[in-house]
Amino acid sequence: MMDKKTQTLFEERARIIKAMAHPTRLFIVDRLSRQEHCVCELTRLIGADTSTVSKHLSILKNAGIIADEKRGLQVWYNLRVPCVLKFFSCVESVIKSTASNQIRLLEKK
Repeated sequence: MMDKKTQTLFEERARIIKAMAHPTRLFIVDRLSRQEHCVCELTRLIGADTSTVSKHLSILKNAGIIADEKRGLQVWYNLRVPCVLKFFSCVESVIKSTASNQIRLLEKK
């Protein structure tokens, strides 16, 4: 049986993974890995309304993945923990491995 400390650790991991579990939020993290952006820029890049983009940003911020800084009337966002990009590389490795296995299965027919 899992002890309380271990359970809490896994719950926190799940919370962070859930925060990224949306294509728009993955896009935001990718863009912020390249440079900081204000809400208005992200809204234009995503093609959604400001309230929707703000909601996505709030979820990522609450998970500790991104940070914000108010400058005048604009709020600028940046990637707080660039190590999250290693997770993306791992996910892409799983995608490639799965695709390779599926291709091998098809070739056997």
